[in-house]
Amino acid sequence: MRKILSGLILIIITMFFYWQDANACTNFLVTKGATTDGSTFISYAADSHVLYGELYYYPATDYPEGSMLKVYDWDSGKYLGEIPQVSHTYTVVGNMNEYQVAIGETTYGGRKELLHQPSAKMDYGSMIYIALQRSKTAREAIKVMTDLANKYGYISEGESFSIADPNEVWYMELIGKGKGEKGAVWVALRVPDGYVSAHANQARITTFPYQKVNKWDDPNATCFNSPDVIEFARKKGWFNGKDKDFSFSGVYAPVNFEGARFCEARVWSMFRKVADGMDKYKNYAMGFDLRHRMPLWVKPRKKLSVRDIMEVMRDHFEGTDMDMTKDIGAGPFHCPYRWRPLVWEVDGKKYFNERAVSTQQTGFSFVAQMRSWLPREIGGIIWFGVDDTYSTVYTPIYTSITKVPHTYEVGNGSMMEWSDDAAFWVFNQVSNFAYSRYDYIIPEIRKEQQKLESKFVNYVTGIDEGALKLYKNDKKAAIDFLTRFSCENADNLVYHWRDFYHYLFMKYMDGNIKEKSEPKQGYKFVTPKLKQPGYGEEWYRRIVKETGDKFLYRENEKK
Repeated sequence: MRKILSGLILIIITMFFYWQDANACTNFLVTKGATTDGSTFISYAADSHVLYGELYYYPATDYPEGSMLKVYDWDSGKYLGEIPQVSHTYTVVGNMNEYQVAIGETTYGGRKELLHQPSAKMDYGSMIYIALQRSKTAREAIKVMTDLANKYGYISEGESFSIADPNEVWYMELIGKGKGEKGAVWVALRVPDGYVSAHANQARITTFPYQKVNKWDDPNATCFNSPDVIEFARKKGWFNGKDKDFSFSGVYAPVNFEGARFCEARVWSMFRKVADGMDKYKNYAMGFDLRHRMPLWVKPRKKLSVRDIMEVMRDHFEGTDMDMTKDIGAGPFHCPYRWRPLVWEVDGKKYFNERAVSTQQTGFSFVAQMRSWLPREIGGIIWFGVDDTYSTVYTPIYTSITKVPHTYEVGNGSMMEWSDDAAFWVFNQVSNFAYSRYDYIIPEIRKEQQKLESKFVNYVTGIDEGALKLYKNDKKAAIDFLTRFSCENADNLVYHWRDFYHYLFMKYMDGNIKEKSEPKQGYKFVTPKLKQPGYGEEWYRRIVKETGDKFLYRENEKK
């Protein structure tokens, strides 16, 4: 894909840096001091047009000495090779494990010369799920991931990672060393307590406190990095300044128009929802001024709850110059989505669509909540949803469970296999129907979504209390209780949402809006109340402007 480099329709082709929409994801990171209850959070939207949304599950397992683990590329399913298995792995539910370690990611690509090491055995997805099976803290996960990349080679593009546990939230950027080399260069920074961070397919770490030796056991450590992260750049001829001036993003993945408008704009829009002073970065987010980069983290104006974080992940640039509901592309019902491609051409000129946080191609998303004041079996909850973040409903899944809900489990349908009780297909039916009459249907979806999520938040309070009582005497009974709740609540949500689709379809089919009528005495049947709002005056004016008198009603002429 050729790169758009100017915000004023100045377009050039760049061959040095690569950005891939297929892995266009969004993460939001929240520290303990920035939350209403002392939880830590990371959120993640896994966005791909071919990713089937389901809830991954890896049970804790003991392995005999000499066991090997087969590694498959997470995106393509390609077999990459084998690595030694550890003697014991931890339970993983989605992207969080039984010790409340959670990991999310976004792909930023970076220098083309560093992509795809031949014969490497480790891709970014495998690194995530292997690390979750082997780590008890965020720091340990960082070490496991980077050790895996360096020992077995790294085959993916440049990646940003959100890595959190009940006490700390870390942000890491990593990129491979390319052909003729092995491993990766990387930097990990701890998000200061009381702050929030975000990333969305653009490397964001600039300068950092480089250290030759990582102090893994130092509780005050706020930075880890590969020892050669700067020296490797010097060897390649990409940097010749002082160490203190070295910028990871500036060298390995500089921001350009695409990186700002398609990626950093999402971070800006999330930041502006929770923090003051973000208007000064608007031109940067729009790709007009790439010199004044946003900070890596910001302090929110108020402490955030789990519901606040869900809403941060629901955004179409409303109220900004990038609002996707205002132009003709939104259609007569102001739908904020645009069908791909992201960049398109008319009369030899290139144009683009905005890329918002909420997007139609989300496979799954989650808000991972880690709570340090509870036993780890009760403290970890992954609020999980499938499809478009704006219309999904997040259901609470405790991460000590021994099985996952049937409606979300792997194998219940696939991207080319329909299943009537698969959450992915049920939620897609509702959202895709809404795209056809957005102004009318989305308010009903949002009302039902908000009602359910509020109810689930209240449920969790009671479930926590019940599980704690059981936990004091019988840990297994507590885990069984949490498993039963997580599965039944999630399955019932999907069945409810399927019925909700039936209701919406009956009410809004054929461009009409129907409401039930009261029965009348003496009538054999009752017809519903009918509204036919049409397209609205604004759209009718556009039709007249384009067609002139073609559809003018000439009531005085003979028929």
